[in-house]
Amino acid sequence: MKVNYGIFIACIIIVLGGVFLFFIQGRDMPGQLPDLSMNQPSDDQPIKTEESPLPIPPLLKDKNSDPNKAEFQIAAQNSTKEFIAGKETKTMGYNGDYLGPVIQVRNGEEVSVKVKNNLDSDITTIHWHGLEVDGDKDGGPHSGIQPGESWSPEFKIDQPAATLWFHPHPEQQTGRQVYNGLAGLFFIEDEVSDRLDIPKDYGVNDVPLIIQDKRFNKDGSFKYELGMHDVMNGLQGNTMIVNGAVHPFLEVPRGMVRLRLLNGSNASVYELNLSNNQTFYQIASDGGFLEKPSEMNNIVLGPAERAEILVDFSDLKKGETVQLLNQGSAFMKFVIKSENPKEYTIPEKLTTIEKVNPDRAVKTRQFVFQGMGPSVNINGKQMDMGRIDEEVNLNDTEIWEISNDSGMGMMGGMAHPFHAHGVQFQILDRDGNPPPENEMGWKDTILVYPGEKVRAIATFNHSGVFMYHCHILEHEDAGMMGQFKVE
Repeated sequence: MKVNYGIFIACIIIVLGGVFLFFIQGRDMPGQLPDLSMNQPSDDQPIKTEESPLPIPPLLKDKNSDPNKAEFQIAAQNSTKEFIAGKETKTMGYNGDYLGPVIQVRNGEEVSVKVKNNLDSDITTIHWHGLEVDGDKDGGPHSGIQPGESWSPEFKIDQPAATLWFHPHPEQQTGRQVYNGLAGLFFIEDEVSDRLDIPKDYGVNDVPLIIQDKRFNKDGSFKYELGMHDVMNGLQGNTMIVNGAVHPFLEVPRGMVRLRLLNGSNASVYELNLSNNQTFYQIASDGGFLEKPSEMNNIVLGPAERAEILVDFSDLKKGETVQLLNQGSAFMKFVIKSENPKEYTIPEKLTTIEKVNPDRAVKTRQFVFQGMGPSVNINGKQMDMGRIDEEVNLNDTEIWEISNDSGMGMMGGMAHPFHAHGVQFQILDRDGNPPPENEMGWKDTILVYPGEKVRAIATFNHSGVFMYHCHILEHEDAGMMGQFKVE
């Protein structure tokens, strides 16, 4: 066989140049230079521990007695927690050792939150993920809170009932702080959620599941060390946890149960189903209720995506169990207990969603995920706090086309979750095809697969500077983020 030595030498130069560029750009990554080994350390094994009851995040107390106002206090703090019996893990939490309480508000309420940074040495922020507020209330990287200081945003809730969440968003440190435990849920209720005959007994038949994955060292500490695999794909763990517990179980009534799911991972896409392969009904996506329930027996959630589902356990006997699976691996168990005192039926209609007419759009913008490792970017640009990438007129309706061109050649690509602050979208199509039923509601985080183009439409009703970015947190920290200004 005749060898073309010119092409061979050129390929060697390209590969060596890529490795050199990786090292050079890696110096700008938060933390240490990445370990280029694809192998995980020898002690990086899934942890084994006894089953434990699922922790239920407490509802944060509203300190204002006025029914039209709500006032909350929350503090980010360092702590420790035993994920493994007898071994302490250094963590971060809101008002506790890991994760945080649930903030519950109503549409139309005037809300104020005093956020105190009690972390030892970290600047932090608190971003209201999915909340439609002005940029100076949004909690992006411009709203840094120094250790020992506070931030007190005030805003009015002006959107329908939904399961949102909150987490830190400091520049280049989001991944580490979320991984260590800073995250919590934010519920909005309204007249529609009041009227619907669905489970609402919090912690009993209306249960939040914050699903994450971690790596642990032998001593029980979190392993947040970015090797090449983590820089490329985001940090993905091999031990699943729910609401901060490993191998939890939840006793559920023999009847209908509402589960509020959050993919709170740094980077993993979850494919969830039940071990008995029974069907369930998705009733809400990121930004609120769907118009009608969507029947399914598995659900895919990218990082930061949420879904509310109704699961009917009435065909099971007391004492029977059902496992919750991710890609076929069990990580949580439901245990059937007593009869449900109330019988529920799946609603035929949940709410009415006014579809945004594409003819209203005054502009179409393109957002293209590109690059790999430390070179990840959107539209060829990496995050610059001093640069506004897109300027949007207040109250304008626009179509945003989000494409995934990341990956190269035979190495393929990976799915990127696109998130924009301060706004909710409606998906128009995926590669020209209508979105699936469970994506026909409001979305603030959109999973975009390699080679795919998603068109989404939104009306920008809040002013200020906002972020758009990949919600693989290591990609966000590496610069796969931009800024848009609405005025």
